[in-house]
Parts: sequence; structure tokens; C-alpha cells
Amino acid sequence: MSEPTRTPLIAGNWKMNGSLAGSEPLLREIVAGVSELTGVDVLVCPPYVYLQSVASWLGGTAVRLGSQDVSEHAGAGAFTGEIAAAMLKDFGCDYAIVGHSERRALFGDTDERVAAKFLAAQGAGLTPILCVGETLEQREQGQTQAVVASQVQAVLDAAGVAAFANAVIAYEPVWAIGTGRTATPEQAQEVHAEIRAMIAALDATIAAQLTVLYGGSVKGANAAELLAMDDIDGGLIGGASLKADDFLAICRAASR
Repeated sequence: MSEPTRTPLIAGNWKMNGSLAGSEPLLREIVAGVSELTGVDVLVCPPYVYLQSVASWLGGTAVRLGSQDVSEHAGAGAFTGEIAAAMLKDFGCDYAIVGHSERRALFGDTDERVAAKFLAAQGAGLTPILCVGETLEQREQGQTQAVVASQVQAVLDAAGVAAFANAVIAYEPVWAIGTGRTATPEQAQEVHAEIRAMIAALDATIAAQLTVLYGGSVKGANAAELLAMDDIDGGLIGGASLKADDFLAICRAASR
């Protein structure tokens, strides 16, 4: 029996960057470039305040819209500053990033809170992109597998393996984000394979279909080598997603 084909996904995480004036020309270049590609799904995740404008510019194109985060509170309520998953769905979002290393390190998102956000996103019909990864200290101490497994397990405990039939996992070694350092393709593949094996131990079919992204200083120059690995199904792209030429080079490397 042949292995299921996983369509590569390239997701641009703009983080707290951009402007209203600068976003439209960036997106027009990306949309035009993506329209020439096949066999790759493309997603952008702008800051909350630009979602409505970006949604209008992307309407009818092949580029999808996602959120950089989501509240763990599923319903309306007195949660000042929070954005519910249903609100994101209202604005045309298809995906929501949960557990990004910056949310974990800078804003105190625990494994349990990330799991709650994962559930909230799915409950509103969004596909969560669950970010996992280790710090440099953890890698140097040989804790990579244990850290990543713990982060995945927290969501498995809360949501069950069936939830991963409609989810994406992004492995982002924290030491390779915005530092210019990148895990070698072999290092990244090793962790991706371990993530897939962890899911396969519970459900082989879901594991075979699961999209696992790499997110650690991916650039046009290294994208093809990373994406050639068996278990790397795309990228969660930070800085390079803010420049159309760089982002499209990565998309072209993933295109089939």
C-alpha cells in the first residue's frame, strides 16, 4: 500500500511586523507568485489588527489566512485583550498558531494552556498549528526528544490522537529562530521522525497523514535541502515571510 501524499504547507508568521500600507504590496507579490505554483499550500499569519484587510486582499486567491495565536477561552466573556477562535473564523482564518516559542517564553504559555488553545481553535473550525521545540541549553543537555515529546503529549492528553487528523505540528528549535543558525536537515529530520513516530504509536494512519513543519531560520537558500527530508512537510517561516522574493523562493522549493 502506498504512503499517503502530504501536500507541503508554507506558513508565513509575520509576528509583530508590517504596516497597513506595506502589507498590500507584499501580499500582491506573494499572491501573484503563488498563482504560478502547484502542489503547495501557502498561508500567511499577520498581526490581529491587519486580519480584516489581509482577508479582503486574499479573497478568491490560493493563499490562506491564519492567526498568530488564539484565546483558550472558547466563548464570549470578560477576557480583556483576548481574541476568541470564533472571532478569527469570522474574519476568514483557516489556521491558528498555538504554542509558538515566543508565546511560551515571553508570555508564559504553559503546555496546559497551549493544549487549551489547541482545543479552542479546533472547536471553532480552525486548524491549529502546534509549535514545539527545545532551547539551546536543552539540546546541549540531550533533552530535545524529552522536551518535544512532553509538549506533544500535553495536547494528546487533552485532545486525544484523533484531533491530530485536523492539525499541523511545527518543530521549531528555539536556538535556530532569528539567530541565523539552522538545524541541519539531518537534525531536523530526526526530530520530525520522532514526532511522527510518537503519533504513529497511537494511530499509524493519522501519523502518515500528519503535516509536520520545520520552523527555524528557513530561507530560500536552505529550503530545498530541508524539504527533501522524508518527514519535513513544509515550513513555518518568520523573517523570510516579510519579503516576497524570499518567501516565494521557499514556496517554489516546496512546490511539486
